[in-house]
Amino acid sequence: MRKDKKEMPVFDPDKCNDCGLCVSVCVCGGFIFIEKEVCICIDADCDDCQQCEIVCPTGAISFPFEIVDES
Repeated sequence: MRKDKKEMPVFDPDKCNDCGLCVSVCVCGGFIFIEKEVCICIDADCDDCQQCEIVCPTGAISFPFEIVDES
């Protein structure tokens, strides 16, 4: 199922240093390299694991929503 853009993490390319850590931890293909620059792939099926936000050393990635466990 494709998520709406608002459900994807927010990516600020001005803060990104293109280290690629987000690309390496994202199992959903949400971050990719295009011409040696990190880009967010809005067609990815993000599973909201937030690993990209955790490993980002510059704070270029954030999740503007709260994940709630309703169990």
